[in-house]
Amino acid sequence: MPQRHKIEFIGATGDSLAGLLEIPDAKPQATALIAHCFTCGKDIAAASRIARSLVKKGYAVMRFDFTGLGNSDGDFANTNFTSNVQDLVAAADYLRQQDMAPSILVGHSLGGTAVLNAAGSIPEALGVVTIGSPADAQHVSKQFHCDIDTINDKGEAKVDLAGRAFTIKKQFLDDISQTSVKTIEKLKQDLLVLHSPVDSTVSIQEAERIYKAAHHPKSFISLDDADHLLTSAKDAEYVAGLISSWSTRFLPEEAVERPKVAGGEIHVSEHNHKFSIDVFSDSHHWRADEPTKVGGNNTGPDPYEHLLAAVGACTAMTVRMYANRKKWPLDDVKIALRHAREYRVDCEGCDENPQQLDVIDRDIEFIGDLDDAQRKRLLQIADKCPVHKTLTGQLAIRTNSV
Repeated sequence: MPQRHKIEFIGATGDSLAGLLEIPDAKPQATALIAHCFTCGKDIAAASRIARSLVKKGYAVMRFDFTGLGNSDGDFANTNFTSNVQDLVAAADYLRQQDMAPSILVGHSLGGTAVLNAAGSIPEALGVVTIGSPADAQHVSKQFHCDIDTINDKGEAKVDLAGRAFTIKKQFLDDISQTSVKTIEKLKQDLLVLHSPVDSTVSIQEAERIYKAAHHPKSFISLDDADHLLTSAKDAEYVAGLISSWSTRFLPEEAVERPKVAGGEIHVSEHNHKFSIDVFSDSHHWRADEPTKVGGNNTGPDPYEHLLAAVGACTAMTVRMYANRKKWPLDDVKIALRHAREYRVDCEGCDENPQQLDVIDRDIEFIGDLDDAQRKRLLQIADKCPVHKTLTGQLAIRTNSV
């Protein structure tokens, strides 16, 4: 199971910041650093789901509370956008000290603007992702525009942000006024921009500004009807899946030592000394595993799924070969297979000693302009599949020590 470690490191203002580092079961292939939205925290649902999805892809993932938020020390009133950027750089420094410097930076809302600005100070970063982010930090002042005059006149004001009271000082306004898209123009990393066209907090025009300012390679994906905070689990999972798929290009190719395999042989070796298994033929390599619900990582089909696949593939090939030879109009063949165990009901002594029978149910759909006789014959041919005949015939498995 993935490991979760509570961590602490020193942020930009010298305060201790609280973070969570999630590590996959196998050795991490790379590291992602996530920055949460303005006045949110590391445990917001969207950040949690994105982290979980990236961990499944083999990433170690760190998320943390900015100074003065969540479980981190410090006074939020004394922070600003620049200190948030510096907190991100400090988080990357912490990861670097653990030999886990981040290759992917992910930011939500103002956190996305922060990672755009921090990327230039994190040389190991190869990709940057923004979710519902403004192009510059000045945009955040719209959330308390009614209080700006008070802040300028009195030096600070209590403002309501998402139902919570925060003190915003004039130094915060002065700081965000210095930000612009020029930082994005200098971005050297690959960029993925995710934004909803119905985002009422940060207009999709901000995504357009980010996209236009950045150089290629860059990508934009619309999040359709998602809200700003991705409060719908479906939307958050969709975003997590997009990021985890996009980010696989930054994972180093896993070096797997390939054994010498003769034709007609299969070699199997452990991948993580648990359930994950490397399978080799003379010209192919694939992975077998168990589902996460039984302790695996779900990185490949389980053994019975391999068995069903062998029967299904052999059946389809056998039927196709016969139909082609007969020149029958078989456009396609679709096969669904299930494995189950049933108790024998017609064997001698079954009442006293119930016996189990392994059963494979195979549903075959023949698509094409075939008559009833042809369909009946193809069903008979399906039973002549060599794998089918092997499993239902006299089969012995000899185990030898080498």
